[in-house]
Amino acid sequence: MNICMMTNTYLPHVGGVARSVETFVQDYRKLGHRVLVVAPEFPDTPELEEDVVRVPAIQNFNGSDFSVRLPIPGYLHRALEGLDIDIVHAHHPFLLGDTALRLSSERGVPLVFTHHTLYEQYTHYVPFDSEPLQRFVIEMSTRFANLCDGVIAPSESLAAIIRDRGVKVPIEVVPTGVDIDFFAAGDREGMRREMRIPEGATVIGHVGRLAKEKNLEFLARGVAKCLKANAAVHFLLVGAGPIEEEIAEILESEGLSERFHYAGKRMGKELASAYRAMDVFAFASKSETQGVVLAEAMAAGNPVVALDASGAREVVRDGKNGFLLDGSADEQGFAQALGKLAENAELRAEMREKAGGTARDFSRLESARKAIAFYECTMAAEGKTHKEISEDSYFAKVLRQIEAEWNLMAGRAESVRATFGRHTKEKYPK
Repeated sequence: MNICMMTNTYLPHVGGVARSVETFVQDYRKLGHRVLVVAPEFPDTPELEEDVVRVPAIQNFNGSDFSVRLPIPGYLHRALEGLDIDIVHAHHPFLLGDTALRLSSERGVPLVFTHHTLYEQYTHYVPFDSEPLQRFVIEMSTRFANLCDGVIAPSESLAAIIRDRGVKVPIEVVPTGVDIDFFAAGDREGMRREMRIPEGATVIGHVGRLAKEKNLEFLARGVAKCLKANAAVHFLLVGAGPIEEEIAEILESEGLSERFHYAGKRMGKELASAYRAMDVFAFASKSETQGVVLAEAMAAGNPVVALDASGAREVVRDGKNGFLLDGSADEQGFAQALGKLAENAELRAEMREKAGGTARDFSRLESARKAIAFYECTMAAEGKTHKEISEDSYFAKVLRQIEAEWNLMAGRAESVRATFGRHTKEKYPK
């Protein structure tokens, strides 16, 4: 099968969607399928990539760590010319999402959309953030989903949400798979030595993109309270993003700099070793749609303390493999749950064993096969939704309106970049 994956985020970008796409790409290829990835340029993009088409993009859009494509007419059409495509898979409803919609229609092939994200929780990255804008984003993502032939939801929680919002096309729940053996084999002691973590210290850790929507200021304040109450506990933070400095300032303001260890962005074996260097994994996001990092943390042997929200509730079993706190829990309650695990090695060992069992439920190969089966089912179905798209439809009209505004904004940004020089260095280097 020839699969075209279109995504607004991809490696070397740090984030759940980028890692999810890369995981499925690798596993599809292992199963014998050809996968072409269409994604924006990012700083430090590898020069040689297998079947990846990079689209020119604005870097670090509006203070975020995202790249967004520049509208260059005909660029993508020329890049894809002559390539056979059996199915198009969009990973976002906007930007390259509308390109996926048009490509599917032009080629007469099905379009599948993975609804990775609760997009209304990311509107702070664009000007004029407001409740009406959030409602508009929900409406647009729902309409986009209904123009596709099928939708993949990464969790049952997310599937229920989008059904309630009005998604009518077939929905399949397919979580991103986790390589259990890989994360279990990290070099715990080597990473601890590198980060100068004292021997015998208990380590609370977090891995992820360091951004506002991840509720990381709450997490940092909760961790700080736990560290102040437990002198032998240290905090290891892994990731990169726009609020790295704010997190550091919270720990520093509490006099905890010597027990705060920032590892920056880590990938591959270094990421596995970072997970293994931890004893407890802290997670406070309310914007997740799947708990990939939680499954990875558990594969490395870490019980988890998380807030009860979509994504987390599919992975964390309260009192079994960690603690799942009520979504209204305050920082003190979060700190106490972390402290309960940090202070009790016997409880950690008991939960560690159950965490390993949970992680085994997230097999990469099983997820890939399930997604491929959904592709095949979608390809076999009659009455493809994308063939019903018309240029005078509501969605097409709004897309044209958005595109006109976007072209204007992108043109201004490109003018600034041309004047002052292209900035390609990451704000938060490894």
